[in-house]
Amino acid sequence: MFDFVANLVGNLALGMSVALSVKNVFLCFVGCMIGTLIGVLPGVGPIATITMLLPITFGIDPTGALIMLAGIYYGAQYGGSTTSILVNIPGEATSVVTCLDGHQMAKQGRAGVALGIAAIGSFIAGCVSTVIIAALAAPLTSMALLFGPADYFSLMVLGLMFAVVLARGSVPKAVAIILVGILLSTVGTDLESGEERLTFGWTEISDGLDVAVIAMGMFGFAEILRNLETTQARDIVRGTIGNLLPNRKDFGQSAGPIVRGTLVGSLLGLLPGNGAVLGPFASYTLEKKLAEDPSRFGRGAIEGVAGPESANNAGAQTAFIPLLTLGIPPNAVMALMVGAMTIHGIVPGPQIMTKQPNLFWGMIASMWIGNLMLLVINLPLIGLWVRLLKVPYRLLFPSIILMCCIGIYSVNNSPTDVIMTAGFGLFGYAVSKYGFEPAPLLLAFVLGRLMEEKLRQALVISRGSFWTFVDRPLSAGLLLLSLVLVTIAILPSIRRGREEVFAEAD
Repeated sequence: MFDFVANLVGNLALGMSVALSVKNVFLCFVGCMIGTLIGVLPGVGPIATITMLLPITFGIDPTGALIMLAGIYYGAQYGGSTTSILVNIPGEATSVVTCLDGHQMAKQGRAGVALGIAAIGSFIAGCVSTVIIAALAAPLTSMALLFGPADYFSLMVLGLMFAVVLARGSVPKAVAIILVGILLSTVGTDLESGEERLTFGWTEISDGLDVAVIAMGMFGFAEILRNLETTQARDIVRGTIGNLLPNRKDFGQSAGPIVRGTLVGSLLGLLPGNGAVLGPFASYTLEKKLAEDPSRFGRGAIEGVAGPESANNAGAQTAFIPLLTLGIPPNAVMALMVGAMTIHGIVPGPQIMTKQPNLFWGMIASMWIGNLMLLVINLPLIGLWVRLLKVPYRLLFPSIILMCCIGIYSVNNSPTDVIMTAGFGLFGYAVSKYGFEPAPLLLAFVLGRLMEEKLRQALVISRGSFWTFVDRPLSAGLLLLSLVLVTIAILPSIRRGREEVFAEAD
């Protein structure tokens, strides 16, 4: 135990020495600032923003690039709470629950307290979840080194099954959109045979589709089309924000929810298939059940802000654990982080810790610095965020489209990429109109390439026998768990409860 603690402290000291360099502190600040901004402004999520900024990272060292992109992701979780509380529009999907009580508190003249407790809860959760990442990193990395190709394939199947269970809408639609993502991942030249697949003679896609093209189209252009279709009434709180620092009673009511929300969010953030989205919902449900007077919830209960916001930020940060230790992205944003690593020649997985400890521990330590920055950025700049929220969306979307086009063009300096992105934007808009969720498609696209590679490796080792996936106990257990998950998801009672949760979110 002493050796474990000593190693952990030593590793974190190494990480701090990397993260506290002037350049990395600046990049962390830039990421947190941009993340907060896109979290505050409804209509542009972290996926589209990270995709736009991928070309900028070409000229930055890998550690600094990943620190900045990570700051954008967890910074967006902070910013989303501001929009939920002041405007009753969730800036991010994970901020939906905060609208229920946060906006009611704002209407009662307690907007400052709601914003303050959301920031403090997020800060505490972020710090605790960073410790959890540091503590679990070494054991999970050691375990990952025991995985064979068959085990990795089964683990990725499990991740996609989690995506099915956690996706909105019907299970068949979730399965269908995941299969489309896997199909898109096979486009291009087969690395083993050299034959082109599904290119239809179009040389521009002979190297395969770019993850940035799909992400920008499905989440950038399509989101703009969806926002232009519906005019949201922005119920911006007109009164004064009030005191941002909660009083002793508020802290007393919030302490328990912050602790419980941190633990719930941290655990659910580990789940593949975007389990982090469930954290705020699970925290809100838990606090409502534990409350002496559940009727207060939905009418401005501070516990309904403190718990979900803590779970929200904790889940956003523990989502890095499967990516850094196993090389498996648990959600669409982490899938883009895989793309960012690939650009810099980094193979995500257990070898990062041993071969590139400066990058691994520097990124983890930067999360502490980022959480402190977010606390400083969010509270003093509330007035600025309120003024930004008053800007009509019709004035914002042309600049968003321009930035998307510049970003996607600069990836490969290809006009074809811009045209394909527009095509995927129309496709993303169309599938969302029919009740399909685009995030599982992007996750399946990234995992599809890895799955094919591990499938082939497993079959080569087993001389073409598919029994290898059942003969290995770990692989068989993961496949069995995948089957159980799908079975549970299609049970009528579970399906009804799942639909009620998402209906409440809407």
